[in-house]
Amino acid sequence: MDKKIVFITGVSRGIGLEIAKSFSNDGYFVIGTSRSKFKLKNVLSSDDCLHIPLDVTNRDKVSLCLKNLQDKDKVPNVLINNAGITKDQLFLRMKNEDWDEVINANLTSVFNMTKLFIKHMVKNRSGAIINISSVAGLMGNAGQVNYSASKAGLGGFTRALAKEVAARNITVNCIAPGFIETDMTSQFKGDELNGILKQIPANKMGNPQNIADLALFLASDKGNYITGQTISVDGGLFMS
Repeated sequence: MDKKIVFITGVSRGIGLEIAKSFSNDGYFVIGTSRSKFKLKNVLSSDDCLHIPLDVTNRDKVSLCLKNLQDKDKVPNVLINNAGITKDQLFLRMKNEDWDEVINANLTSVFNMTKLFIKHMVKNRSGAIINISSVAGLMGNAGQVNYSASKAGLGGFTRALAKEVAARNITVNCIAPGFIETDMTSQFKGDELNGILKQIPANKMGNPQNIADLALFLASDKGNYITGQTISVDGGLFMS
């Protein structure tokens, strides 16, 4: 790749932010999105970055994003679909909007963003697409039918697209984190936390750097023969 440019959705915290830091340190120009304003330059301590306030479920706004990047000559050759939400509820109590919002944010947004950049990658015969999934999409999780379905859908999306674009030197992979130390998991305390740790053979949570390191590897030349895979990073929680 002549110019290393990565586009990361959901960059303002947690896994997305750690990925942004790792790619920045590796010499990438980092483009990050979040729904609200975020001073990415301050966090990365670098001018080689751009933050775009963007609702990745809004196709009209997503389309405008490409024109903006083309004008700046900053169309990415690495796309990391990280943005996602949860709206947990037992299925019998789940509202229609709980289903729709999670599917749109976690799965339809991946279609939107990939559709935006895939033609550029095909034309250049180079690219890497990395989708951040979850072990919930592999093993299911009670109270998360919507979330589990959205993340399982990412696996099918990844495998099918990988077959379509592999001959164009484009890789498409999923990373499926288990319990990672983020704002989302900081709510677990005491007996609840101990119960979770007992399920994990490694007896500990992972950290966002574990995910960032794998993403960086998959985007590099060292990972260019890996495609169509869902790789769990979960301390042994799910073993297929």
